[in-house]
Amino acid sequence: MHISRERRSAFDAGVTALVTLVASLGLAPAQAQTAYPNRTITLVAPYSAGGDADAAARNFAAAASKVLGQSVVVMNRTGASGVIGSALVSDAAPDGYTLLLARTGSQAIMPAVEPALTKYKWDDYAFISTLEINPYGCVVNAKSPYGTFQDLVKALQTSGRTMNYGTAGVMTTNDLGPRELFKLLKLTDQTPTQIPYKGTGEASSSLLAGFTQFACGSLGSFLSLAKAGQLRILVTTTPDRLASLPEVPTARELGYAEMEAVVGWSALFAPPNLPADVRDKLVAAVKAVSQDPAWIAGTATTGSIPSIRSPEETKRFVGEQVKLYRSLGESLHIIDSKM
Repeated sequence: MHISRERRSAFDAGVTALVTLVASLGLAPAQAQTAYPNRTITLVAPYSAGGDADAAARNFAAAASKVLGQSVVVMNRTGASGVIGSALVSDAAPDGYTLLLARTGSQAIMPAVEPALTKYKWDDYAFISTLEINPYGCVVNAKSPYGTFQDLVKALQTSGRTMNYGTAGVMTTNDLGPRELFKLLKLTDQTPTQIPYKGTGEASSSLLAGFTQFACGSLGSFLSLAKAGQLRILVTTTPDRLASLPEVPTARELGYAEMEAVVGWSALFAPPNLPADVRDKLVAAVKAVSQDPAWIAGTATTGSIPSIRSPEETKRFVGEQVKLYRSLGESLHIIDSKM
């Protein structure tokens, strides 16, 4: 049977319209079902439970769960100064269901001072936002004979080689802060021994048990113990005294302004190649979280200061931190300046 060209064209157009209608009807429910997020999100904290990273992760996860409408669960994946957990996220599927609670040590210091680090580079992530800045300081056991920072300095200068200090691992702010202090004091044969732990929680426990004589790090994990009278905070590296610790002098006041370069922070990262719509959803979630009274209170409890940035500003900030710690590493002869 012969069909005219006009009738065939009309028929083809009708078929095309029908196929389009069926496809749209079939796809609409599927798109609704797969809208991000539609299942549990894992937030990787690259340091152990009880430390600053863990506290920041759990505080953010609780608030983000309410904003995103899905559970955000924290997974502590420790090891290698935060490298293990960070590498897990950089290698994860870029779907927004595996995120990283990024920290200074794992995301700025390690990439800066370990040129041989092959697990990831500092910019091998989708940057979402910074979350908070962590005031940094040095602490001792409340029963310690070192009542002031000057007392600790004198002990380091005269018998430092007999002393131990606890850290959350090598090449963390817990490690580099004391190294900067040792450099300023020109310690050589009196350099104390570092005892690296999996996180600041364990480092604090060691300090309480008397296995170490002092520790330096973000004040979050030390603050509650200090308020309970178990630890004594001797100094902070903040430009001004903290309102919550008005009696604690700053490093600048005591003549060690160079230590201000060492500071802690938390940020939210995702695997590279994250779809733009997922990134935008997470950026919006962070902004909403920043207005949550519970998150604000939780951040204050750890002595931290809220700090929200755009993805572009976050990448720029982290890049500056990498440059800072590379320069510090070179000055401390931790890395070769020619590398």
